[in-house]
Amino acid sequence: MLRAAVAGGATAVGGLALGATPATAAPRTGTRPATPAHALKELSAGNHRWRTFRQQHPHETRAVRHALVSGQNPFAVVLGCVDSRVPPELVFDQGLGDLLTVRSAGEVLDEAVLGSVAYGVLELGIPLVLVLGHQSCGAVKAAVHADETGEELPVHIQYLADQIRPAIDRGQHGDARVDSTIDRQVALVHGRLSAEPDLAAKIAAGELAVVGARYELDSQLVHTIA
Repeated sequence: MLRAAVAGGATAVGGLALGATPATAAPRTGTRPATPAHALKELSAGNHRWRTFRQQHPHETRAVRHALVSGQNPFAVVLGCVDSRVPPELVFDQGLGDLLTVRSAGEVLDEAVLGSVAYGVLELGIPLVLVLGHQSCGAVKAAVHADETGEELPVHIQYLADQIRPAIDRGQHGDARVDSTIDRQVALVHGRLSAEPDLAAKIAAGELAVVGARYELDSQLVHTIA
């Protein structure tokens, strides 16, 4: 299992790998995780519950809904794809107020997406940003197909393909190219987020980690990408 790394890939976040938490882990109660390592551990525990069919669907009670009227205090930003098979709150078995989710096809990072991520980090003080790619990403498949064939996609979809194109792995072919490009797109977005000055300052201070990860549809496992 790959180790979860902070931006730059040099330092591990508590040596924790997503998906490695024992099945007995319980959903979070009380104060939210305050460090990147603790936040990643919560996601790991939730993903383990999800993939072992032990979901707890936490933080959905009447009392929680009432308390959240006055404000929110999520512990992680998850930047994921729009794919209907990868909803972060289910994949990580989290509830209301736990995650700030930002979703765009292929995790494409434009100004609106970047501003949404920055809001979570700078305004809400969230200590972890997880860039979540996934197996069989349709947006990546479309980008690779368009690049290989020269086919022009519908205008707004073409924008997505253009944004993904720099991540295409030209050393691979067929399904292997798509699969590799999924990982490379996560790495590309990870790098761009990590280089943003406001986020980079938080990373340098140890207050934030940006982590790349991938969800496998066949096993429901989320694992980190170096």
